[in-house]
Amino acid sequence: MKRFASGIGAVALATALALPAFAQTVTTGPLPGMEELRAKIAKATAPASTWEGPTTGPKAAAGKTVIYISADQRNGGALGVSNGVVEAAKAIGWNVKVIDGQGSVPQQTAAIGQALALRPDGIILGTIDALGQKTTIEKAIELGIKVVGWHSSPKPGPMESPALVANITTPPDQIATMAADYAIVQSGGKAQVAVMRNSETLIGRTKGDLMRARVESCAECKVLSFDVIPIVETSTRVTPLTASLMQRFSGQLTWMLAINDLYFDFALPALRAANAPAGGPPFLVSGGDGSVSAYGRIKEGNYQVATVPEPLNLQGWMAIDELNRAFNAAPWSGYVTSVHLVTKDNVMKDGGANNRFDPDNGYRDHYKAIWGVK
Repeated sequence: MKRFASGIGAVALATALALPAFAQTVTTGPLPGMEELRAKIAKATAPASTWEGPTTGPKAAAGKTVIYISADQRNGGALGVSNGVVEAAKAIGWNVKVIDGQGSVPQQTAAIGQALALRPDGIILGTIDALGQKTTIEKAIELGIKVVGWHSSPKPGPMESPALVANITTPPDQIATMAADYAIVQSGGKAQVAVMRNSETLIGRTKGDLMRARVESCAECKVLSFDVIPIVETSTRVTPLTASLMQRFSGQLTWMLAINDLYFDFALPALRAANAPAGGPPFLVSGGDGSVSAYGRIKEGNYQVATVPEPLNLQGWMAIDELNRAFNAAPWSGYVTSVHLVTKDNVMKDGGANNRFDPDNGYRDHYKAIWGVK
């Protein structure tokens, strides 16, 4: 891996140095040729109209109560999944409650404790790191509560420790490399990039570090800055950081990559103050989650040119289905959603008219058929 550029922030450098074992494992392999990258992007921007999920499974378990614990309902990803969970729970005939962790680890721990006191049949974790909350999750499992995660780990599928029924995510390595590859291709292999990631979740750290590694694997590209900002601090830190980047790398910074669209909500004021053209550069690309504001920016040509969203509402239905399988002693479905890229060319498709990635693949009807409900 290349050295960090001299413009890297002190906080980011300190964090990177504090995680040597993890950093040494971050690799995306050799960068494919431009034609292969273009083909990959074309596949990711194609309509998501084919159902790739399960077609069989157990009928609906009756009378279940499920609690969705969100890391932070201000985060569009966690909020979008909660909406899907509520919708799917109603369809399957279960009771559901949402508890907001409000962006703080202690409050998330308290939220899980509150959920345990209610003794639900199942818990769904929304962007709550499974390893960080291992003790409280294991208490839930000891009580016989089935636990499903969304973005609780970088890997989709069941976890052994703590023993999650399943973790739901589009593979973060695919999301990260797709965001970086788009910048590489659109820049003709000469992207000059700033990368922003969080620190509080392994999935966020994974995406950010892979974005950086992918750009660094491009011979004529350069990572100008790599900054670590917790999601909860985006509102106070991203605007001044962006202003600093525009000053330090005036005329050089052409692309900004972030692990979540939320970072760009607070980058825009600084870009406008610096009189950067709305059509870029710098061009903004996010590796998740496809927020309403991100869709609006892409539609308007307002700095952001792409996002790699996840089908949040669908993933809420997936979480309910995985719990139903667990209640019926059935194995994980094996369903993992495919990576998808939204640009101005396809932003109006697959739910884009409603400012979200909601695949036009009939997933609601497929799940209701599996569950035997109308």
